[in-house]
Amino acid sequence: LCLTLILRWCRGEGLDEAKALMALVPEDVEIDVIEETIQTIKCLGRVRVRGRLFHTSLNCLLVLCECKEDVPKDNAPKEVFNQDSGESWQIVTLNETKVADDFTLKLKTLLDAEGKTTDDIQGLLSSSPRPSPSPDRPANSTESILQAVGDLLEKTRKPPAEGGYRRLRLFSGNLPVPPSEEPFDHWLEQAWLMVEESDCTDKEKRRRLMESLKGPALEIAKSVREADPEASPTEYLEALESAFGSAESGDDLYFAFRLMQQQPSKKLSDFLRRLERALAKVVQRGGFPASSKDQARLEQLLRGAVASDLMLIQLRLRERKSSPPTFLQLLSEIPEVKEETASEPSAKPANVTAVGATPKTKTPNRNRQPVDEQFCYRCGEKGHFVAKCRNPENQSKVIRKKRKESTVEMGESVRVRGGWWGCDFPKVHDHLHCLLGVQVQVVVAAPGHQPGHLPPVEGLITV
Repeated sequence: LCLTLILRWCRGEGLDEAKALMALVPEDVEIDVIEETIQTIKCLGRVRVRGRLFHTSLNCLLVLCECKEDVPKDNAPKEVFNQDSGESWQIVTLNETKVADDFTLKLKTLLDAEGKTTDDIQGLLSSSPRPSPSPDRPANSTESILQAVGDLLEKTRKPPAEGGYRRLRLFSGNLPVPPSEEPFDHWLEQAWLMVEESDCTDKEKRRRLMESLKGPALEIAKSVREADPEASPTEYLEALESAFGSAESGDDLYFAFRLMQQQPSKKLSDFLRRLERALAKVVQRGGFPASSKDQARLEQLLRGAVASDLMLIQLRLRERKSSPPTFLQLLSEIPEVKEETASEPSAKPANVTAVGATPKTKTPNRNRQPVDEQFCYRCGEKGHFVAKCRNPENQSKVIRKKRKESTVEMGESVRVRGGWWGCDFPKVHDHLHCLLGVQVQVVVAAPGHQPGHLPPVEGLITV
């Protein structure tokens, strides 16, 4: 049976039969330990594990290995000693004696592998309609037996989910995370997806979880198995999450979700994805019901998207609070609104000459401010803008400076860009006339100077 299994296994994995062997090892042994132990046989050279299969009757793992050198046919060792456990592992190799090409022996091997007997084949032959016998073909011909074997295999075939699955990446719980491993959050998402979506049995799910763990994480899983050998895969994941996951409760995560805001240099779609990841953790920890996810996502998007007010208006999200869109709908609508905004022609501002200022010809560097006049609305310092700021954010400092600059002391004269204007400067509580231009330029006129006495300027509005 083992020889036939190796032949079929090598053919499925595409391995050279002369370089293949099979070892019978305990279930909780890791791959690197298996390779190091078998490599102690110097004649085999470097050994790599190509597949593992749990055998129910033997209660162990059948491990298919590929050797760099050809496996000796005459003097190959029958077992190898593992120093860590102090146990000997049986090794099965292909010797010179090939499996006999006899139909009876192959049929018996197949029945043993599937746990069936010849009585099962006889039952299939009696229940299935037989073709009418002919002179050239007797009733109990080889084709009838082959048909019965095919029906037997069809009934005993395992679902595809039992084999050929994508293995979970390794996770040990060590910090910092090694390059060959996944962070815990990413590994946990894949593990939950496997447990919830896979159709295999709980025993198979537990085996897949165990084979992806090592180090401290494997010790936690072993503790769960010792406490309850029939523990569900969900209990394994909950134990790992309590040991290596975040200690924040559902209420803490919900409070942090309500404080999230869009970063100035990030897109609205990036902020939406951040909200979705945080909201998923809140729901998973029980801080918020899953039925209200769309409503909470929309409310926080309107509250936290401080750098995308125009896009929120175009999406008309405030009018859709009664029927909030889903995450996928929002993710698909945001690029469409962005393209429509980019395709609209930009309105050119009208050129307005300020009162008392000399008109200037527009040059490429006309609006460029000196370095000492540049102000950063992120850190509150001068000499640079927000786009080139590398200092930490300090909104309180920004507010203090802008308030200080906007304060006009009593008795101080008013000055405009073109120079001093007017013969009688206004004081506090004086009634003034203000003219607003298209470029948001303000002209302050004293009470003795009515708009009719001002030089004619187009585009000004009396306030």
